[in-house]
Amino acid sequence: MALTDPFLLSYLRRFDRVPFEITLHGRTHLIGEGAPQFRVIFRKDIPKAALLTSTSLALGEAYMQGDLFIEGDLFTALCAFLSQTDKFVLDKGPLSFLFHPDTTEAAQREQVSSHYDLGNDFYRLWLDPSMSYSCAYFKTESDSLEEAQRNKVHYILQKLRLKKHMSLLDIGCGWGFLLMEAARWYGVSGRGCTLSREQQKEGTYRLHEAGLDSRVTVELRDYRELPKEGIVYDRLVSVGMLEHVGRENYPLYLSTASRLLREGGLFLLHFIDGRGKDEANPWMRKYIFPVGTLPELGEIISLAVSSGFHILDVESLRRHYEKTLLSWYHNFMVHRGDIAGMKGETFCRMWELYLVGCAAAFHVGHIDIHQVLMTKGVSNDLPLTRWY
Repeated sequence: MALTDPFLLSYLRRFDRVPFEITLHGRTHLIGEGAPQFRVIFRKDIPKAALLTSTSLALGEAYMQGDLFIEGDLFTALCAFLSQTDKFVLDKGPLSFLFHPDTTEAAQREQVSSHYDLGNDFYRLWLDPSMSYSCAYFKTESDSLEEAQRNKVHYILQKLRLKKHMSLLDIGCGWGFLLMEAARWYGVSGRGCTLSREQQKEGTYRLHEAGLDSRVTVELRDYRELPKEGIVYDRLVSVGMLEHVGRENYPLYLSTASRLLREGGLFLLHFIDGRGKDEANPWMRKYIFPVGTLPELGEIISLAVSSGFHILDVESLRRHYEKTLLSWYHNFMVHRGDIAGMKGETFCRMWELYLVGCAAAFHVGHIDIHQVLMTKGVSNDLPLTRWY
């Protein structure tokens, strides 16, 4: 490090495990040893105070605003940085508002709406036709995104051992594709709840078009309201919803799930999990998921057991989510011009960083995703082997 190095350059020299170049103030510098794998181009300096508050927030905002560009593969660059998060700086003091979000029902409705109510036309551009916004399941490397999303839904439904005339509750049902397939292929009656008005509107329309609205509903409801009705279900599923609950509400969430499921019933919980309670990405919390909190797998297993559940199976789909996110990113970039016209350039750069950054986080193992299959109480009615 030269004594005359700008602070930004000297700060970034710590990320030297993977060689790359930095262009700053018209000069190019090599970080690390060997042939550079990508180049980071700064059109504007980043203040020292911002860098010393949060690495992810400072660099993420610079990328969003067009002050930082990546020349080369964005995924490679983000993997390089995220594999070195031990060198990131985070001062939670000035960012306390990001780490202690309001998790009341009203606040969570608003926070969920900020992400999922961006418009069905927006999501339709880059999701597959099923409008599935969660980890797909690639049986083969050649599976299309649509095939993999259908695989995921039917993999879940097979794990749930559905039978005709059973009742199924989907907590956080999105646009309702899983419920549609459950009704269509297994003859169950289904009910889904979401806090997104756009999802509820589109899901209801899709059910009507498919002729399934007499058996399946998508409702604008908070899961906390459901036990008041006194209805219990044969099967329960929740895909990609636990991340929005908030850590202080995990016990309530699992005890609520227990109250909604009949004795011996099956519950499949599909969620992204982090590696530690203290780990968090301020940029993601500020711009993508305002109340997003990643649980630890162990704490959810423990709380589930405390709520009367018996764990049958735990399966990681980490590499599947990496592939899912990169597929979404490809679709996003195909339609980037349309999206920029709808949402603007800053929004596009924010979502590029979100999609590829999450793929990189799964790739380096910073986050994982699990399907946990459990029964309420003891059940001896299931096959002896996992691959039923």
